[in-house]
Amino acid sequence: MPFLPTISTFFIVLSALLVAIGWRLIIKGKAKAHKRTMICAAISALLFFIIYVSRTAFIGNTSFGGPEDIEIYYTIFLIFHIFLATTGAIFGVVTITLALKRKIRIHRRIGPITSVIWFFSAITGVMVYLFLYIIYDGGQTTSMLKAILGS
Repeated sequence: MPFLPTISTFFIVLSALLVAIGWRLIIKGKAKAHKRTMICAAISALLFFIIYVSRTAFIGNTSFGGPEDIEIYYTIFLIFHIFLATTGAIFGVVTITLALKRKIRIHRRIGPITSVIWFFSAITGVMVYLFLYIIYDGGQTTSMLKAILGS
């Protein structure tokens, strides 16, 4: 198993688990525990992002190494994951900012939406990890555009 992708995937899964715990805590009315848990979820997501960007900048990304006949499906799935992850990150920053600015009414409305997007982003991220490193041997490590577009 490759070290950096495994560690970064761990942090994104941890962030999703913490979001789920935080959601449960606020339902139970435990606002302080919710806040602490969600801050930890954000830190975990930030650690993922730092590792991912550093790896991309210094090492590159791994292209799909599985069978050519399913590469197009993987590519479509990867683009879907990237869209979810980007949307989830933007929603996450907005949701946390609203909470820290004490705009709780709006925070309550978009928090569940943010959480669901984040869960799907984490799940699809784990699936990308599995496709690249566990189910199939990874392809070449190359620039992000080449890895995404398969050229």
